[in-house]
Amino acid sequence: MKLTHSLQHQFLIAMPSLNNTWFEKTVIYMVDDNEKGSTGLVINKPHNLSILKLLEHFHIFGNQASPLMKRTVMMGGPIETERGFILHQPAGKWQNTINITPHLGLTVSEDFLEAIKLDSAPKDFLVCLGSATWNKGQLANEIKNNSWITAPFNASLMFETPIEKRWKVALGMLGISPEFLSAEVGHA
Repeated sequence: MKLTHSLQHQFLIAMPSLNNTWFEKTVIYMVDDNEKGSTGLVINKPHNLSILKLLEHFHIFGNQASPLMKRTVMMGGPIETERGFILHQPAGKWQNTINITPHLGLTVSEDFLEAIKLDSAPKDFLVCLGSATWNKGQLANEIKNNSWITAPFNASLMFETPIEKRWKVALGMLGISPEFLSAEVGHA
């Protein structure tokens, strides 16, 4: 099965065939999807690290009472787990930002962490350590084999929905109830 369109700026939602794997019940925001491969960031798998602890790791010390400091860092994927990525809106002007859309940016520079310290970061941001990557054709095969379904981007899901509810809410956006999912693959 060849995908005829890019999955960039969409969500991948894990299906039951991925149960008992690293990706069980994950929702992945697709950062890039092209002829070379695909990259995404898991938005619902909490790391045991808070923003405060992450900043302290970089010797950036901010207002410990700030609600921003209590936010949880996400495990963005099993690849390059020490590498940080920040999804945020608005995209803004940071030292090392890729504008995925005119409103959504991906930043990998410490100046965003400094903005968090100063309480001047955008309200909508998500910090991930690591990423999920697929070689050319690999993701298309996984979708064909019922490992993932796709859903359109929804900022509320990524930035406002409680972490533990994101998988179920993502399925609900498609009119799917988790109780009715099957790990069986079927092709007509």
